[in-house]
Amino acid sequence: MARAIQLAQRGIYTTHPNPRVGCVIVRQDEIVGEGWHMRAGEPHAEVYALNAAAERSAAATVYVTLEPCSHFGRTPPCVEALVKAGVKRVVVAMSDPNPQVAGKGIAALRAAGIEVTEGVLQAEAVALNPGFISRFTRGRPFVRCKLAMSLDGRTAMASGESKWITSTAARRDVQRLRARSDAIMTGIGTMLADDPQLDVRPEGIDELHVVLAGEMKPPLRVIVDSTLRTPLASRTLGLPGRKLIATAVEYSEILNVLQQKRVNVCRFAGDDQRVNLPLLLDYLAALEINELMVEAGPQLSGAMLQAGLIDELVLYIAPHLMGDQAQGLMSLPGLEKMSQRITLETKEIRAVGDDWRITLRPAA
Repeated sequence: MARAIQLAQRGIYTTHPNPRVGCVIVRQDEIVGEGWHMRAGEPHAEVYALNAAAERSAAATVYVTLEPCSHFGRTPPCVEALVKAGVKRVVVAMSDPNPQVAGKGIAALRAAGIEVTEGVLQAEAVALNPGFISRFTRGRPFVRCKLAMSLDGRTAMASGESKWITSTAARRDVQRLRARSDAIMTGIGTMLADDPQLDVRPEGIDELHVVLAGEMKPPLRVIVDSTLRTPLASRTLGLPGRKLIATAVEYSEILNVLQQKRVNVCRFAGDDQRVNLPLLLDYLAALEINELMVEAGPQLSGAMLQAGLIDELVLYIAPHLMGDQAQGLMSLPGLEKMSQRITLETKEIRAVGDDWRITLRPAA
């Protein structure tokens, strides 16, 4: 199963909106077939492994990181392929949260007389697909917020200057996070200050996936812009791929022009005349967005955190000081007592070039 999880990781940049899945077929203590899901619409991991094993699949044991599908989607059911191949046993790391499967695949295997073992390396399998699982269990994407700061917790000088806080190695590392994301979201403040491209630059992806880098679909670019102030000359609007501006206004003179530029503009109005962020995430889930990466300034990042919409914080810390006049990490109004602190759990700390990367999750 550990090998199957390794194989599944090879599809980390290319499978969305499908899950990352790996499969290993063993017969008489020998691996006779391996496979992983590469892209949506192409064969699933089990089919690749069965094709590699050929007639040696008969009476073999199949290790797969996600419950085999039992329905017709873009490809035929994997359960039928396993039954036809005559496998003896299937070991499944986790059940599929998709209600079209959700136990039906395992039940169909058992009904066909195939022994099924569940829950082997389940935690590792869950870690492969946080967004896919979130979309089907919570109705919204898995939200990862990336932030970069100096050692004294500053993200930009008082003038707004922020390039570059972190090292080249850290910025390359960010490209890996972008590449695994279905969408990248920022706020209008960042758009006006930095004019970001919100793209994925293949040079940031490790060599294992560099061949696949040219085949990745550009992520959906999401701009949270309550009053439609996004400049028409913004670099991200001129790039290929899908763009979405989330706004709170009913009408603006710029609306028709944006639509002519093939920018999708949707209204998610909240009571405070700002974008209703939970409603926006619901909409993104409907667009089959599994993992959403937020790269924004203190206002949007803080609002997302206080609304309980951030699942993971990835914080890059650079070893320099920017002074007490520089801008802070997040805007978190209303925190006046120690009891109101937002508690985070540290999941990982590691060096990236000259910087440190800390991965955290809200304790709640």
